[in-house]
Amino acid sequence: MKKKLALLLSAALCLSLLASCGGKPASSGGATSSGGTYGGTSSGAASSTPATAPSGDTVTIQIGFENTLEEPIGQAVQKWAELLEEQSGGAMKLELFANSALGSKSELIDQMVMGENIITIADGAFYADYGVPDMGIMYGPFFFETWDDVWALLDSDWYAEKCQELADKGLTILASNWVYGERELMTKTKVVTPADVAGQKIRLANSQIYVEGFNALGATAVPMALGDVYTALQNGTLDGVENPLSTLYGQSFQEVTKYILMTGHIKNFTTWCIGTSYLNTLTADQQALLVKTGEEAGLYNNELQAAANDDYAQKMIDAGVEITELTEEQIAEWKAAAQSFYEMGSTFGWSDGLYQTTQAAMGK
Repeated sequence: MKKKLALLLSAALCLSLLASCGGKPASSGGATSSGGTYGGTSSGAASSTPATAPSGDTVTIQIGFENTLEEPIGQAVQKWAELLEEQSGGAMKLELFANSALGSKSELIDQMVMGENIITIADGAFYADYGVPDMGIMYGPFFFETWDDVWALLDSDWYAEKCQELADKGLTILASNWVYGERELMTKTKVVTPADVAGQKIRLANSQIYVEGFNALGATAVPMALGDVYTALQNGTLDGVENPLSTLYGQSFQEVTKYILMTGHIKNFTTWCIGTSYLNTLTADQQALLVKTGEEAGLYNNELQAAANDDYAQKMIDAGVEITELTEEQIAEWKAAAQSFYEMGSTFGWSDGLYQTTQAAMGK
């Protein structure tokens, strides 16, 4: 537990030096915030062109996410709303919708691409499904060995280029510097080796990358909205679920599932995105403020995540959950089981040699 806490603390410190989309300006010259840039847009969202909305109007943007307000992510979103309203002098506001109250991630992204005033939380696995397939590799099982690998890739030209491609497809990343946590495996029966998970029905987010990643490990991946998982575990439709400890506990899965394997199979940073077309209706100053406050809230989130990880583990233990740590040999066994996933590049539409390209971008 202490090792994982130290990694998260290190992550929070490193993130203060990173930009929201890799620290490099996109080719179209995205709006620059204090210490970062967003991915830019093909139409020049950050130009000096006057915004569609008069500057005197209050801009209200809805922000929808699956997590509860009690989780670190939820607390940090509330912080973001406070920062944006304060720093805009009340001219910009975020309207929060936790627990999927505004709709599922896929539903929200579809609306965002159509121009709705919505922000949501997403990651490369979803962006792969929305036209930038190469971004999905970051969410394959055991892709990153350390958090330092994560930050190195986010600070690379490769990541900046992929952000630009995504913006051209209709989604602009506002901030990438949010630690979501290390994703762990929670099951109804004890699991230690890949052989133990063979055939078990494990809930994954509705993304091809996530689903095929766990299928490669031998499980039977079941795409499902997070809000439906508790009942599915309770009635036996699912055998397990994976997510960071904070989310597993925040969703009360400890009431119906009693084993956690600390796989850390995904070093899960997450991003907040907005529809490019809606972003273009804001002034350059409004865009920059949205990015700046999003990054500041991200740093606050990372502090919360670092402090809470051991606390959530202890809460799980107090609730009667058995937590198993993997030895280095056991981790190597899981990594070996995952390698077949990275041989499926053509299935996901990846660029030739993508695994080698991203490894090089991490300095390996």
